Amino acid sequence: MRWFVALIVCCLLAASVFFPAPAVAQTGFDRPGSDYTNFVVRSGDPAACALRCEREGRCRAWTFSYPQANNVAAVCWLKNKVPPRVESTCCVSGVRGAAVREPKGGPIEFSIDRAGGDMRNFEVTPDTSGQACADACKADAKCRAWSYERPGYFGSAARCFLKDKVTAPRRRPCCISGVVR
Repeated sequence: MRWFVALIVCCLLAASVFFPAPAVAQTGFDRPGSDYTNFVVRSGDPAACALRCEREGRCRAWTFSYPQANNVAAVCWLKNKVPPRVESTCCVSGVRGAAVREPKGGPIEFSIDRAGGDMRNFEVTPDTSGQACADACKADAKCRAWSYERPGYFGSAARCFLKDKVTAPRRRPCCISGVVR
């Protein structure tokens, strides 16, 4: 029986070598330096940056910078080396072969907008999680859902939209949303 368990363990280890888990981009990290080109990403979607790196032979890593509060557009920086990552709320970064996957599960929906059903909206301090907006919704008994809009997509400030009904989720890189009740 022990030989069977040892065989299973060996097979699992071999599978992890031949079929490694796919690399994913890191939200909240920059990779400063080694830039050979940059371009505006009109869609504001980090996946466009990752895809461009895949298509260019000399690209080894990339950084996507969200639009800034002063209405500067989203920018993709392609790199000919893989610089070390540095924690920064401005960016999403990855290495060639790293897909952009927003965190899944839990009450917070990354890159999701829940348009409509707005009962009020207000300016909030920018953050990468939308937690202040989620907390505002939880504190209001009439609020059922919320959407946090990152600064630079539709205005210079971050905004929180509290909703009195739950609407259908739509993929939009500008936003972070959630359902409370």
